[in-house]
Amino acid sequence: MSEDAVYTVHYRLKNRNGEVVDTSEGADPLVFLQGAGNVVRGLEEAVKGRGVGDCLEVTIPPEMAYGERDPKLVRKVPRSAFGGVDNLKPGMTFQTNSGDEAQVVQVVSIDGNIVSVDANHPLAGFTLYFDLEIVGKRPATDAEKAAGEPAQSQ
Repeated sequence: MSEDAVYTVHYRLKNRNGEVVDTSEGADPLVFLQGAGNVVRGLEEAVKGRGVGDCLEVTIPPEMAYGERDPKLVRKVPRSAFGGVDNLKPGMTFQTNSGDEAQVVQVVSIDGNIVSVDANHPLAGFTLYFDLEIVGKRPATDAEKAAGEPAQSQ
């Protein structure tokens, strides 16, 4: 459910040990249209009805974030699928075109001519711990509501 508001937030994402794994500190804040699916559902729900200046600590379980890991998204593909990549290594990421949409996969392991890739989101299966500061909130324009995302320039 949307409240038709564009939120601007600074955030720190921490792992379960309290270590910061991502932050907007020193960068532009995150801007999203609440309720439009621009960010994980748990984050949208956390800011709903909040105002500028509010600071929140939010714990978001996997089902409200990137979901649980799906073992079906780990696949074995031939090394030849990576033609033109001379030094293929675990940890490398690639964008593939599967069906109608692009998908990002990460190389998990290489066994001879067989490469295991994982298409799960890197944060799938994890609980997310956010520190949030709402630094902006405004009504969404009709164009933003129609597009389902905030305008590029703020």
